[in-house]
Amino acid sequence: MSLPVIKLKRGKEESLLRFHPWVFSGAIASLPSDLEEGAVVNVISADGTPLGTGHYQIGSIAVRMLTSDPDENIDEQFFAKRLRAALDLRKTLGLSGENNNAFRLVHGEGDFLPGLVVDIYGSTAVVQAHSPGMHFARNIIARELTRLEGAGVTNVYYKSETTLPYKARLDHDNCYLIGEYQGNIAIENGLKFHIDWLKGQKTGFFVDQRDNRELLRAFSRNRRVLNMFCYTGGFSVYALSGGAISVDSVDSSAKAVSLTDANVAINFTPEDAAARHKSHAEDAFKFLTAMQPGEYDLIVLDPPAFAKHRSALPNALRGYQRINAAAMAKIAPGGILFTFSCSQAVSKEQFRLAVFTAAARTRRKVRILHQLTQPADHPVNIYHPEGEYLKGLILYIE
Repeated sequence: MSLPVIKLKRGKEESLLRFHPWVFSGAIASLPSDLEEGAVVNVISADGTPLGTGHYQIGSIAVRMLTSDPDENIDEQFFAKRLRAALDLRKTLGLSGENNNAFRLVHGEGDFLPGLVVDIYGSTAVVQAHSPGMHFARNIIARELTRLEGAGVTNVYYKSETTLPYKARLDHDNCYLIGEYQGNIAIENGLKFHIDWLKGQKTGFFVDQRDNRELLRAFSRNRRVLNMFCYTGGFSVYALSGGAISVDSVDSSAKAVSLTDANVAINFTPEDAAARHKSHAEDAFKFLTAMQPGEYDLIVLDPPAFAKHRSALPNALRGYQRINAAAMAKIAPGGILFTFSCSQAVSKEQFRLAVFTAAARTRRKVRILHQLTQPADHPVNIYHPEGEYLKGLILYIE
């Protein structure tokens, strides 16, 4: 059966010829009047040249391209091939093994499956659809995940309640597509973590900070550490593992703080945890304002996205300036600051400028030790630079 056809305006095929995976609504000349959201469509240029196949949706991004080969079918074999390639990359990176069974298997455009995220936690794959097309393909994807040799997936949990376009009015209840709950402890770099994929943020854990957490472990020995916006305590556990004198974990969510305590408990003895770790369910800005100068000599600032849309960018940049200035003003001389932005709307240059402004405001000597980004299991498609979203700096503050 032939697929519906979307025809582009003259000259609008250039980005697809450069393999960018998105077609914007303003580039479309014509489409079928009865075209349903999530449909697989063929895209052609103004002169009728086939440009590839993708998922259609209503909105600014109208088509997410799945292939530039107009003869490639979007079927079970297609998803099996793409998932196989994604797993082979993670195997090459050494991410799947006895010391680590928590990683991102599919990172949307970075794995040539735009609109799809899959995180692996032991034998459970947590699937998020960011497009109606991937939502409709969810059962095929789940089956292929359990068939993927070497992945060890027996349970597939679908969690797209907050990621699908609300205007699409899709039936997107979070549920197990295959298998069932079989415990939620995963291993990252030899450390254990409770992963709350049922009710936690994102897929239950921020696997994109794995390499940065490992860097923190190396900096933590004999330091007094403050982990702001701790969520489930990933940085806190690594700091304790690295030999920190003390670690304070702060989050406005009492549930997040409770999970942080649980993650500390499964990695350290009760005596060690009680002696070196304290958790605080408090507002981050208030905590920073109230703390004493020199109280901490390593601070982690990993806030949630301050700008989810470009309209929020000015307020977001002010927020980054404010929180970094507060940390820099209070950190002990010779202190280390890990500071991050996960807002895709904030560029690397804008984030760095916000941190620079914060440093200038405090009038302290600040040096950049490392410039950080997302790990290799969150690859950036070279034709889609928008996929680089995580920005971070490690700063030395005299």
